[in-house]
Amino acid sequence: MAVNDTKQLADAENPAVTKFGDSDSDSDSDVDFAGRANWLRAAVLGANDGLVSTASLMLGVSAVKHDVRAMVVSGFAGLLAGACSMAIGEYVSVCSQRDVEIAQLDRDGKRGGEEERALPSPVQAAAASALAFSVGALLPLLAAGFIVGYRLRVAVVVAVATMALAAFGFIGAVLGRAPVAKSCARVVVGGLAAMGVTFGLMRLFRASGI
Repeated sequence: MAVNDTKQLADAENPAVTKFGDSDSDSDSDVDFAGRANWLRAAVLGANDGLVSTASLMLGVSAVKHDVRAMVVSGFAGLLAGACSMAIGEYVSVCSQRDVEIAQLDRDGKRGGEEERALPSPVQAAAASALAFSVGALLPLLAAGFIVGYRLRVAVVVAVATMALAAFGFIGAVLGRAPVAKSCARVVVGGLAAMGVTFGLMRLFRASGI
């Protein structure tokens, strides 16, 4: 009985001891969740870029030439070029970030420790960026690849792109804890504006015979 009384007294005098461990556990969970959410958000943004740029390119080419082969080939070229550009840009960016952080660790005398091993990998970041872009770019390609009729093909590409943009906006809003309707509307309107401007300007080239 005396032992229990002593234990209860000690807990009452040091209430933060037990809660401190719980707080650290919650903090670690929050940090881990935030890190995963950032990676997922970056993937969604990469897929959104791939979708908008490839769909815009395909619609721009279709405004000048109605051939399905030209539309699909231009989209595939855009996928390859965009994925390579995203991968190289991400690789260079992460390498630069690592150089700065490693230099700081070297000044602090912490080279070779856990902090250095925890730094992001440039290769993994480049591969993830290229993959995300490619996934987004494949959507309009698959939508247009099996439709011969010009008007129907354009309508399907726009419809698929709109639905995918809404989905990307929804995911981004959930991850960022932002208003879903506003986020979806912003992403959809922005993507449709990019596709519309590209299509409209290329129609001018076709009308002028350039």
